[in-house]
Order: sequence, then structure tokens, then C-alpha cells
Amino acid sequence: MNKGAWSKQEDQKLIDYINKHGDVCWRTLPQAAGLLRCGKSCRLRWINYLRPDLKRGNFAEDEEDLIIKLHALLGNRWSLIAGRLPGRTDNEVKNYWNSHIRRKLISKGIDPNNHRLITQKNLIPTPPDLNLDLTISIPSSSSSAENNDLKPTTIHHESNSSGRERNLMMAGNSPPTLLLFQ
Repeated sequence: MNKGAWSKQEDQKLIDYINKHGDVCWRTLPQAAGLLRCGKSCRLRWINYLRPDLKRGNFAEDEEDLIIKLHALLGNRWSLIAGRLPGRTDNEVKNYWNSHIRRKLISKGIDPNNHRLITQKNLIPTPPDLNLDLTISIPSSSSSAENNDLKPTTIHHESNSSGRERNLMMAGNSPPTLLLFQ
């Protein structure tokens, strides 16, 4: 089994076999074509590099605009976006998005994730509030069917300055935000 870069002879064997037999089972193709590669490697080589209908070179301005519009509509579904661009593969479109278009949008002040203008509010992330007050009832030693008196206990969850979290049992000093009874 060969690994690494493909030689010109391997490429030619793959091209000749597919031109003669068409797209067949990728799992059996390497042995039938006389290649010492796995089926996945042959499939990816054909789809991303050797197909005769592949479009090589830079993306045109209209292709770039279409990618931006489709990304706003479909998100990161690269195969669906590439399906609208004849001769372009999903991998090529994804790589072009991440290396060119995304940076271009950011430099224009547009968020590449939601396609909206970036504001100062969006640039400064606010840390989440980790102070939570929870009230939980703890069943008493007697059966709950016999004793209908529920005794809620408040558990206060907070973060200290070192970032470690701790649970403190509170004795009703602060109003609870959530009551759970069994």
C-alpha cells in the first residue's frame, strides 16, 4: 500500500481505468487498476484533482459573490455550495472561503458567520454570569408519602477569584431563584 504523493504513472493508471470503465466501486478499483492505494485515496484523487471537468485557477468575482450569498443562506454546507459552482469541489470552495473570502469580509467590517456588520458591542465578549442561586428539596429520612412537609435547601453556586468553583450551603440569606420539590 503506497502512501504520500501520487506519481504521474499512478495518476495515468487511475485516469485510464476510469475512462475505460467509468465510476465503479471505489473499494475494488485500486486492485483492478493495478494501483497500490486504498479506494478512498483513489476516490479523493479523482474527485479533487483528476476529473476532466474540474475548473482550475482563481475564482472569478461572480463565483466569489455566489459563495458569499450561498454561505449566508446555507452556512458551512460546502458540498451544496460547490454543487452550484460547476467544476469546483467542496474542498476547494471551503479552502477558498477560509483563506480569502472570510478575511476579506472581516476587513470590510462584516462578520463572516452571520454576514452582519461588526459593531463594537460584538467585538467585546461579555463573560457569562456564573453566580446562580438554586433551591433544591432534600427528602427527609421519613417517607415523603407520610410527611408532606418539604424542607427546601438553598445551594449557592459561585466562582471565586481564582476561577475555581465552590458550592456553599446558604441558610436562607438570599432569595432563591428556583424551587424544586419532590
